[in-house]
Amino acid sequence: MAIEDKHISYRIYLVAFSIFLMAMAITFKLSKIQWVEGDYYRKLAKERTVKNFVIPANKGNIYSADGSLLATSIPNYNIRFDAVAPKGESFEKNVKPLSDSLALLLGKPSSYYQTQLRMARANKNRYLFVARDLSYTEYMRMKSFPLFNLGPNKGGMITEQETIRKHPIGKIAERTIGYERITPEGKPDGKGIEWSFRSYLNGKDGKVLKQKIAKGQWKPIRDVNEVDPQDGYDVISTIDVYIQDIAHHALLKQLQEYKAEHGCVVVMETKTGKIKAISNLGKLNPTDSTYFETTNYAIAEAHEPGSTFKLIDMIALLDDHKIDTSKTYDSQGGIIEYRGKKVRDSHEGGYGRISLARGFEVSSNTIMVQAVYENYKNNPQEFVDRIDRMGLNKPLGLPFQGEGKPYIPQPNDKHWSAISLPWMAFGYGVAVTPLQTLTLYNAIANNGEMVKPQFVSEIKEWNKTIKKYDKQVINPKICSDETIKKLKAVMQNVVKRGTGAKLYSKDFSMAGKTGTAQANYAKNGGSEKHYISSFVGFFPAENPKYSCIVVVHKPNTSGNNYYGADVAGPVFKRIAQKIFTDAPSTNEIKNLNRKIDKQEKAYNDYAIKSQEETKGVPNVKGMSGMDAVALLENLKYKVKVIGVGKVKKQSIQPGEAIDKNKIIILELS
Repeated sequence: MAIEDKHISYRIYLVAFSIFLMAMAITFKLSKIQWVEGDYYRKLAKERTVKNFVIPANKGNIYSADGSLLATSIPNYNIRFDAVAPKGESFEKNVKPLSDSLALLLGKPSSYYQTQLRMARANKNRYLFVARDLSYTEYMRMKSFPLFNLGPNKGGMITEQETIRKHPIGKIAERTIGYERITPEGKPDGKGIEWSFRSYLNGKDGKVLKQKIAKGQWKPIRDVNEVDPQDGYDVISTIDVYIQDIAHHALLKQLQEYKAEHGCVVVMETKTGKIKAISNLGKLNPTDSTYFETTNYAIAEAHEPGSTFKLIDMIALLDDHKIDTSKTYDSQGGIIEYRGKKVRDSHEGGYGRISLARGFEVSSNTIMVQAVYENYKNNPQEFVDRIDRMGLNKPLGLPFQGEGKPYIPQPNDKHWSAISLPWMAFGYGVAVTPLQTLTLYNAIANNGEMVKPQFVSEIKEWNKTIKKYDKQVINPKICSDETIKKLKAVMQNVVKRGTGAKLYSKDFSMAGKTGTAQANYAKNGGSEKHYISSFVGFFPAENPKYSCIVVVHKPNTSGNNYYGADVAGPVFKRIAQKIFTDAPSTNEIKNLNRKIDKQEKAYNDYAIKSQEETKGVPNVKGMSGMDAVALLENLKYKVKVIGVGKVKKQSIQPGEAIDKNKIIILELS
């Protein structure tokens, strides 16, 4: 018995000693956590419950030359409710008026909202969903509602903001206006003005401190930001909305009529190089009948220009004093041969013996090739140097990524051959972008001064200029005044009595050059022949104000009307005709001081005021179409636009209350 008691005592001592050791270990660990590792764990706990979140800065707007919106950021708001935040007395006093206000704004019965709010209070729900996708106008109204007007800490209103980028002008010029995005791989990417000028547009993000609450949700700790965001600047483009609309629809009509694959049109202001319109339309697949702005063909696509390149021949021959426009050549039945390769005229049988000027007017390949080959065959480098001095051997250096790379063969290249020079003379074996060709023709219209195409004229903050983009001169004089005078004359004759005679109008003068290039693409081991039709020139011919290029790829050849004068020329004429018969003067930027740095100043001050005054649809008469669309869409109305310019009529009268799903039709002047 004594031995058994002794064993029990040992066990008790052992257990007690083990408990003592465990207590010491726990005490040691607690002491270590408290005094040695305390700062680390306190920091870790804070990081997991309190965190800084980014507040995106309001992105600047992109405007047209006349002050119409081309791209803007519209804020959307999601609202939640922290039912624990308000005091009991405050909650009971305001829950009924708040429910009534929510019912008026959101459309559900007041009893529904009162039930939801009381249930959230009883369940201590700190993140009750209230409303989604509110406009700024609706958000400001809700912020003034009973209880919510006490702020997030006392009233419990939690605001989540996101920003959506909108193009009020729609799909027109969409590719040049551009976009900014994050690729699936997580890399920043974009196109056009949005991407190239993002350092000005994006501003600087702010920070807000939030605390983690139930169900993994985060709630702002204070009603002020840790760091306020700095809004981005506005970018003023050179695009003229009226001319852009004309160019877009003229090109679209012709692409549809000829079932073409794709095409582009650019209108440039002669003296400054400002791009007033640029449209790039193509099919997503060959069976489509709908055209989209998917690729900036005018900037990115370098291809054989065909006969529009013959202007280079004329500049070189005349300015190098090789021959005059009166020099005659025999077209030799419309076919000449170089090293077994034939050069043909489009006119069967040729043109007989004609002058160089007439050869240009009728776009004779045989005449132009003979003239160039005869005068430069012993020194082709002289001809190529002339091209290089005009800058056609290198990109224009535009601010956009993806600019096409031109190709001008050099006599010392391994690809140079005996037919390189004659082929260059009628626009083959070389590659330039449509915008490069336009820049060359614009230099002739501008009396020899070659200016760089310009898409942005100014960076602004409110009515303050941050940066101004002045005219950039590529080449102050590409050729002599005497040469320019002769070239203007022969280009007028192209329209009066040459390949562009179908375009002639006694009402307004034009000058230019047709072009039809034949391209061959490999297909199923063979080759597929198709045509590139183009027209480039300027108007009015006597005192050019605008230059323009139209290029159409793969027009339908079933009617044998695939030449530049038939396909591209009518687009050029339509633009010139509309500009000088219908277009109002819209060359100055107006009312830009109405754009304020925060979104509530972009449209929404006007929207709030207009809705408060009218208690319904705002009055948008007299506003530019772009701004009216942006305003109404921001108020959640659906809009359809007819015409271009300013609003002269709206289908729903100001002050009338309508269903948000009903379409408002705007007629523009």
